[in-house]
Order: sequence, then C-alpha cells, then structure tokens
Amino acid sequence: MENQTTGKGQDLAPASILGRVALCGFAGGLFWSAMGFIAFYFKLTEISPNMILQPVSAGGWKDGMWGSAASLLIISFLSIGAAFVYYALLKKFHSIWAGILYGIGLWAAVFFLAVPLFPVLKSAAELSSDTTVTVLCLYILYGTFIGYSISYDYQEIMKEVKSKNSKSLEENS
Repeated sequence: MENQTTGKGQDLAPASILGRVALCGFAGGLFWSAMGFIAFYFKLTEISPNMILQPVSAGGWKDGMWGSAASLLIISFLSIGAAFVYYALLKKFHSIWAGILYGIGLWAAVFFLAVPLFPVLKSAAELSSDTTVTVLCLYILYGTFIGYSISYDYQEIMKEVKSKNSKSLEENS
C-alpha cells in the first residue's frame, strides 16, 4: 500500500484507510446481500433483501428486478455506515471473534430493534428455524468479512507507520 506523505515524513494514511473502510463496507453489503437473495431464491429463508423497501410505498416495482437492484444498492450504502461503526469501535481487535460478535450484534439489532420499521418483517421469535439460522449465518459471515478486513488493514497501516517512524528516527540520529 502506498501512503501519501508530506515532505516532513508525516503520514496521511487516515484518508486512505477511511476510503478502504467505505469500500469494504460497500463490497461487503453488496456481496452478502446478494448471498441473501440467493438464500431467498433457494427457499433457505423467508426474508428477501427487498424487505428494505417495504416501508416505501412506491408501487409494485419494488418486488421486481429494479426493486432487487435498488435493495442491493441501499443495503450496500447502509453497510458503509456499519463498516465505519466497526472501524470506530473495534478496529484494534485483530481477531475473527470480534467480527463474529459484531455480526451477531447487527442481527440482533435488526431483528429485535428494527422490527417496528419494517411491517413485513417478523420478530426473531416468529421466524422459522431455517430462516433464523440462515440469516444469522449471513450476518455472522458479513460481520467476519467486515471485521477481519478492517482490522487487518488497520494493523498493516500501523505496522507501516511504526516502520516509517523508526526509519525517520534513525535518519535523524
């Protein structure tokens, strides 16, 4: 990874890491919501990612191809926010468990706190066991993807910064 530096050896990596966090969030949201569509298609879950459009009374298009594309994009952009939350709170944990717990926390937030926002979404207790297991696994995989990607990237940047700082100290001695 190339970092931009000023002439004095100061590192400007925060701008690049924030862009990477946003990209990771977008890619994670896009990929894992697409996996949610596949799970819905194969009847592994009764919840389609299109449920994000249910509060919008915009007609029948939201249940078709355009609704699916819009759902993928909306979830991807919301995922950027989730990635920044992970970055702010958990970036220093270089462990798969932080991502797994983050995914479980996101699942709990959606299925216990956000249920009133989505009238079509049943509470976790009302869902079939197939749906609960499938969706929980998708959230765990999403959390692991976001968590491990962000934590790994953060650790690599910190190694580079330490390396550059030690080199500049040696040069100044």
